[in-house]
Amino acid sequence: MKSISKVFVVLLLAVSLMGSMGAVMAEGNGFGSAGALADDSLTLDEMLTYAVQDEYAAEAEYAKIIENYGSVRPYSNIVKAETKHIASLLPLFEANGFVVPVNDAASQLVVPASLKESYAVGVQAEILNIEMYNRFLAETLPDSVRTTFESLKKASESHLAAFSRKAER
Repeated sequence: MKSISKVFVVLLLAVSLMGSMGAVMAEGNGFGSAGALADDSLTLDEMLTYAVQDEYAAEAEYAKIIENYGSVRPYSNIVKAETKHIASLLPLFEANGFVVPVNDAASQLVVPASLKESYAVGVQAEILNIEMYNRFLAETLPDSVRTTFESLKKASESHLAAFSRKAER
């Protein structure tokens, strides 16, 4: 029960900070998890596009936070993971005959005002990422895509735990 209370407190903190400072990525533009969660009917091409955009966004966001605040954990570890996540998605575009979207995530960043605020933003980003993958996994998917989405969701759950621990402090 105590850990549930902690998660609830972290989520409340994340929501309140998001309201006061805005999202790190410019949301509402049909990009990444925000686009996926707002899309009423998803094609495989769209799911892969939203997924890689969200991974692009996370990589750019975490790299910018490292640039601004130094090579601190969990960012120093997670930014490397985001690069691997992107690499795991790219072959799925080719295998399915889709064009890989341009990585323009860095042009959409808004950096949090402090390192502490960045942890709450990380919590929110990972929650949305997990929701996106849950939505995708409810669809009929080729086995290779399903396996990749399951792996990426599991990684996001680990990232969420890391950001939650930092946000609690």
